[in-house]
Amino acid sequence: MSEDAPKFDFSVLRQLRKGRGMTIDEVSKASGVSLAVISKLERNQTAAEIETLFKVSRIFGMSASDLLALAESPFAHREFECSYNSHGFKFRRIRYGNVMVLLGDAEAGAMASRPEIHHDDYEVCWVLSGRLRLTLPNETTELSAGESLQFDAILEHRYEAIDDAKLIILHIRKEKRF
Repeated sequence: MSEDAPKFDFSVLRQLRKGRGMTIDEVSKASGVSLAVISKLERNQTAAEIETLFKVSRIFGMSASDLLALAESPFAHREFECSYNSHGFKFRRIRYGNVMVLLGDAEAGAMASRPEIHHDDYEVCWVLSGRLRLTLPNETTELSAGESLQFDAILEHRYEAIDDAKLIILHIRKEKRF
């Protein structure tokens, strides 16, 4: 990156604004930030002050740090899969900051307890084909193709393939609790 390349790209404001069907004037009135400042931010002709970010971000239901992260980061992030086996389940995995996606295949009879290291996540299991038994501390659920279940991943749980199965598991990072 060259020294004079912008470090933040606030043209994301234009995309957020248009996505909400708002005009620059409406964003200005709702945020209390002048129309000229919002227009210049959208065209990357001025630097944003923290108070301005705070006011504008609230219009879009986000924090100032979220808006700053959008302006700092590229819109798309490429990731490459890794593959591994866990107790008869074969997984292909991609991971981003707040989500991990596992595409799994299992032969009938395969059984895995907590097939991935868990954090304080939500877990979603979606069965694409076959049948799967999911055991949690106080319940056991059988899922068939097209069915899914969401639960707190920190709970002890076990997957068992009743039939040959294909599944997607999502680990979604919980928001800060405090």
